[in-house]
Amino acid sequence: MSGSIIERIRALDARARAAANQNAMARLFMTAPGVGAVIALSVAPTYDDASRFRRSSSAGAYLGLTSRRYESGEISRNGRISKRGDKLTRTISMKRPTSS
Repeated sequence: MSGSIIERIRALDARARAAANQNAMARLFMTAPGVGAVIALSVAPTYDDASRFRRSSSAGAYLGLTSRRYESGEISRNGRISKRGDKLTRTISMKRPTSS
């Protein structure tokens, strides 16, 4: 039975790679280290039109990966990430690079 599960995983992985190779945005994401077909296919729909981001930092802010700013009088500090935007895409894009 375990052989059939591994074969099914390989087949699904091959299908994901084939789908990612047909998607221009997914192919672009797969050029980044550690980004495979599944992650690329998960993140690509979020960035469907990359021209709307003037800078790369804007793309991170779109997902809520930038720190919140707290400013009051003379006090100015950075807080946690803002967690705005698509939660699933933010989770996928952050979990993979930090896991080994």
